Amino acid sequence: MFVGAGLAKRALPYAESIGAEALQVFVSNPRGWASSAGDPVADAAFAGLCRQRSMAVYVHAPYLVNFGSPTSSTRSRSAAAVSHSLSRGRLIGARGVVVHAGSAVDASHRDVALSLMRERLLPVLDGLGDEDPMVLIEPTAGGGRPLAATVDDLAPLFDALDRHPRLGLCIDTCHLYAAGADVSTPAGMRRVLDAVVHAVGPDRLRLVHANDSKDPCGSGRDRHAAIGTGFIGLDAFGALLRHPAVRGVPVLIETAPDDVPHAEQIALLRARRP
Repeated sequence: MFVGAGLAKRALPYAESIGAEALQVFVSNPRGWASSAGDPVADAAFAGLCRQRSMAVYVHAPYLVNFGSPTSSTRSRSAAAVSHSLSRGRLIGARGVVVHAGSAVDASHRDVALSLMRERLLPVLDGLGDEDPMVLIEPTAGGGRPLAATVDDLAPLFDALDRHPRLGLCIDTCHLYAAGADVSTPAGMRRVLDAVVHAVGPDRLRLVHANDSKDPCGSGRDRHAAIGTGFIGLDAFGALLRHPAVRGVPVLIETAPDDVPHAEQIALLRARRP
């Protein structure tokens, strides 16, 4: 993923060089609260180039976002960070902003944390128009007390946000596997994707992070492996790409290019696309 400045000079040329059809960027420090206003002229130019090249663009909100935090200042900063990502996202033509919903203090506070999330995130959703990016909730790998990690977490979270029309879902195969969903076989992948659709409804899945896992199922560890080199394996990714819910949905990889070049991983996925 690329950060902020130089999107047109760095992010787009790299995406094209590896044969990508979509890319994901940060528009501010991914591990901090500081935001950047950006350059409106450069943002507009980047958006125009992506449209010309039919390159789908997504923004990832900062990792610090936690709408379930018991600390009011953290929830306020989370709302501001997501709003900023959405604002910059619109300027660069992004289709969605990927957001980790956050976590509760402990299991007994889950309902409270969902209520706190609703209080801060629902107004953000209500402020979005049809031309704005969607908010795409991404379930995490299951460590701590996440508001969204397992498939069973999804329906209560979407219900807490009134299944808002500007709310969508981004799934990460490594996260699902780490949180206990065995997607390492074609049948397992199909079963989990069917359950995801049942939980959130049709047309809510708007983005897929296709990452293999360095750790076994249920580990709770978010350690991405290159496609086909981890515990999930190539056959399962073929089932992912053939599932009806993924038809027409952009698929991104989030691995270090030093492991296996991104172009090789993209070629592996493309060869398994129907």
